[in-house]
Amino acid sequence: MVPILFVEDEFKLAQSIKSELLEHDIDAEIAFDGNIAEQLFISNQYQLVILDINLPFQNGFELCKKIRHQNPDIPIIMLTALGEIEDKMLAFDSGADDYIVKPFHFKELIARIHVFLKRSTASGKPAEILKIEDLEVDTFQKIVRRENTLIMLTTREFTLLELLMRANGRILSKSEIMEKVWNINFETNSNTIEVYINFLRNKIDKPFSGKLIHTKPGFGYFLKKQNES
Repeated sequence: MVPILFVEDEFKLAQSIKSELLEHDIDAEIAFDGNIAEQLFISNQYQLVILDINLPFQNGFELCKKIRHQNPDIPIIMLTALGEIEDKMLAFDSGADDYIVKPFHFKELIARIHVFLKRSTASGKPAEILKIEDLEVDTFQKIVRRENTLIMLTTREFTLLELLMRANGRILSKSEIMEKVWNINFETNSNTIEVYINFLRNKIDKPFSGKLIHTKPGFGYFLKKQNES
């Protein structure tokens, strides 16, 4: 059984999802408020966190930041009724890797959980350093630096950046990014990729001299050196 932390204050919904997850060999420990969730996370080892936003005592944004600070690598999925773009961007900025709006299809939730669990348990990959100009990505230690400055990325941001680096200047379409980063064929929210690209630009480009992340309207996204046309 795979241990995960499930933070949800609606008792019936939490119990229903927990039962469904057990059918997929996922053991969800439920926390009904933010303070209990924080203590459980400190005291136990989980492989993934599912997190609501509207919680008693401390909200999901605050809790997400604390979890991310304690464990930079653990996957965090926001599962919430809040569907505005501002809520999604705040969630990603707080450290969330994915965002699912209620009501939702359980098959979608389980598919995304399996993607993260598969990725987090993958082993045996050799160490590799990817470079473009002054941007350096260590794929083994999951470390990103530009101008020798350490850049903190979420798991999903790192995966997207690595994909762009490996494309070596080739334009990646939204559908290709969705398939390779999300590992799923069905649509997530239409602006999900734009949100992640925006956060990457805020961390990779804006604090430094020179733009590396580019958009070709109608086609997709790519990385290139500053002096390339």
